[in-house]
Amino acid sequence: MKYCAFLRGINVNGTSMKMEEVRKVFEANGMIKVSSVLATGNILFESSLSSDKLSIILKKALSDYFRYDANIFIKTKEEIENIITKNPFESNAEFHIYYFISENGVAADLLSTFDAGKKTDGEFAELIETNFYWQIKKGLTLDSDFGKVLGKKNFKDKMTSRNLNTIEKIVNKL
Repeated sequence: MKYCAFLRGINVNGTSMKMEEVRKVFEANGMIKVSSVLATGNILFESSLSSDKLSIILKKALSDYFRYDANIFIKTKEEIENIITKNPFESNAEFHIYYFISENGVAADLLSTFDAGKKTDGEFAELIETNFYWQIKKGLTLDSDFGKVLGKKNFKDKMTSRNLNTIEKIVNKL
């Protein structure tokens, strides 16, 4: 089965990883056809194991190799294609659209947090099934109340986000 592993918190706060090393860790743990998309922790691979088993194996392997508390979220090719299909926002050159990859139940918490905060002009969020999407005008990400809470400890190890353009690159490479 084809997968993408989304790594959280790499190449920030002193956690430096070269994608070549990350790929080697995946290969050393039985993953095949391993490649990366951008240098932001998007690792494509194939395996016959389930997402749950892969998460356990790869989290431990990355934590041991890089000496950090790895956070990893694994999606199948079909799940990633669904992210694109379910996107509720129109493409607009003035806005970023982000998708949040998270543990079960976190997407609803993200929406509650978004709803409680002050919005910037044109800022919207939607929860479609278990998929959380956020649209924000370029240049305003860190000015948004929601943007400021994303690094907080209560979300930090439970989710990661990607620009929808990155998700499209992943789908095209899978």
